[in-house]
Amino acid sequence: KGSLHTDELLRAVLAEPALRSGRRLSHVFRFDVPLYAKPLLITDAAINISPSLTDKADIAQNAIDLARVLGVDAPKVAVLAAVAANMPSTLDAAALCKMADRGQICGGMLDGPLAFDNAISVEAARIKGIRSEVAGNADILLVPDLESGNMLAKQLEYLGGASGSGVVLGARVPIALTSRADGPR
Repeated sequence: KGSLHTDELLRAVLAEPALRSGRRLSHVFRFDVPLYAKPLLITDAAINISPSLTDKADIAQNAIDLARVLGVDAPKVAVLAAVAANMPSTLDAAALCKMADRGQICGGMLDGPLAFDNAISVEAARIKGIRSEVAGNADILLVPDLESGNMLAKQLEYLGGASGSGVVLGARVPIALTSRADGPR
């Protein structure tokens, strides 16, 4: 990508019909986080600004498909959102879980809404009385919007010592997507 802005690169991809797959494009970060026992995928922190429920279903499916390619048989997806009945992200999280129950999102296990601590900490989930296969053991964090995802990813990298890489999914080929601030590593 070099010094191109993301929108410039993706505009060129979308202008080429042979690269389209029919599924929404989305971005996934794959991080190695020093204090987390396994690789962690975060989606979508770079493309979809304020995704709809339908968009989030594609975003979840793209991340699940990637996790399976990376060797995770049944990826655990934590749909991050506040647990507050009147927030759109909370309602989306519940709807996504129901979609997974009905087979509309396949190959992974979804739970949400889950706060970040409940998604990655067994102890936090236990203290809060959350019983879930996903809570405290997430492979994928599905964020409510680009802002929250981008902040989470940058915090993990700059404050948490995480190392990662990013890829755009949903096209006929994966597209490497780096930050202009990324070094060669």
